[in-house]
Parts: sequence; structure tokens; C-alpha cells
Amino acid sequence: MQLGLDFTQVEELVAGVDEVGRGPLCGAVVTAAVILDPARPILGLNDSKKLTEARRELLFDEIREKALSWCIARAEVEEIDQLNILHATMLAMQRAVAGLHITPRLALIDGNRCPQLAVPSAAVVKGDSKVPAIAAASILAKVSRDREMQALDRQYPGYGIAGHKGYPTAVHLEALQRLGPTPVHRRSFGPVRRLLEQS
Repeated sequence: MQLGLDFTQVEELVAGVDEVGRGPLCGAVVTAAVILDPARPILGLNDSKKLTEARRELLFDEIREKALSWCIARAEVEEIDQLNILHATMLAMQRAVAGLHITPRLALIDGNRCPQLAVPSAAVVKGDSKVPAIAAASILAKVSRDREMQALDRQYPGYGIAGHKGYPTAVHLEALQRLGPTPVHRRSFGPVRRLLEQS
């Protein structure tokens, strides 16, 4: 559903929803839903990719402290391989909205499509730079996933996961060739699937 509205002026109890991790070759896709409190504004909300890591970390704590409700959710590697990345992302978004302890009047989803939700929803292209609640969701999702990637880097050394966050960089592809896939690699994704077929 497309709404002709100024997203900065939407009534309260709007949940912003965003995802991080559709493109990587390993790890979960992580989503977040956030309902901001108009009485407790948070300065400097923006698309998480446009913020420094230090700024994201500070905002991560501030969002969780000041938001009316927030939920971080995910779809695991097995679900991504079983469903495909789009459907797994939609599932993780459903989980994030369902996990809010306040029911939003409207969910604004970053991107061009909406998951099936129990509340009205609208897709907002480049929403993380237009809608503060989506920006907040993008920050929660990105900081959460980046922390997971650091943990996976310790668990599976040699792949450089903390640096590339699972994306198919030259470093990552070379390590995959040399070391083979780990249990957290997405078997349905081309570079991983081809390696498994070769072996």
C-alpha cells in the first residue's frame, strides 16, 4: 500500500522496520522494529550506513532507552537456505513487528515491499533516510548484526568475518576457496553453492 503522506508528520505509534544482511554469504538476516516516543526525541537518526560505528553504538543504547517499544529479530541461515533470502527477510520482519510490546497503528517498511503483518503497513523506498523510526530500526539491526559477525569471526577465524561482515569481498571469497564453507555459510548463495558442488 502506498500512502501519500509526509513521513515526518505521521501520527505516533508508527513502527519503523528495517533489515541488515540480505547480501552476505554467511550469518543470519537481522531485522528490527522501533516505535519512537515523540516526547523523547533522539538527535542524529539517519541511515545506519551513513553513520560511524562509534555513533551507531551510542545511538543503539539511546534508542533502546528512549523508544516506546523495540524488537530485534532474525531469520537463521537454515531458514534463508530453505525459504530464499527475500522470504526469510519478510519472516524476520514479521517477527520484529510481532515482538513489539505495543501494537503500532502503522508499520513503515524500508524498501519496496511489505511483509504480511497484522497491522496496516506501507513500504518506503530509502525509508532509512526519510523516516526516523526506520533509521532507528536500521541502527538496531546493524549494530546487532555487526556484533554477531565479530563473535562469528572469533568462532571461525581465518575468514575475516569481522571486517567484511559476511559480504562477498575478495578476502572472503579467497578464504572460502582455501578453508571451505563453515556451518554459518548460506548454502543457497552462489559462491558457497558452487564450492559445495565442486567438493
